[in-house]
Amino acid sequence: MDTPPPRPEPNAAHEPGRAPTTEPQPDGWSEARDIAEVPAVEVITTAAVHLMSAAAVKCGLAEDAARGNHLDLDEARKLITALAGLVTAAAPEIGRYHAAPLRDGLTSLQRAFREASVVRDAPGQGPGERWTGPVVG
Repeated sequence: MDTPPPRPEPNAAHEPGRAPTTEPQPDGWSEARDIAEVPAVEVITTAAVHLMSAAAVKCGLAEDAARGNHLDLDEARKLITALAGLVTAAAPEIGRYHAAPLRDGLTSLQRAFREASVVRDAPGQGPGERWTGPVVG
């Protein structure tokens, strides 16, 4: 399988306040977007997905978890708590349609954390539970 050529360095046209170039991009790459054009809901959900992905890896849920031993519950706790704060604070702003899957993912991570823990947190004391309330299960 051929690897794509290295991505060209950004040019002056990608600086804030300037129009992006219309140069063709290699397959699979999209042109950079100006952050001013990105809707807030997209920024929030993207940040939440990044936190979710990192927390899943630290909970040992990565595909290569058996080989890589990525389990790090101290780091997972921090990521899940940050995710819980973001989702709880952003939910009224982003609406039910966007918040519901983020809440579901958060709850799944909280349960995975509890299952991976040797010493269980008291109800309401698990990662992010001060924001979400106790997670049962």
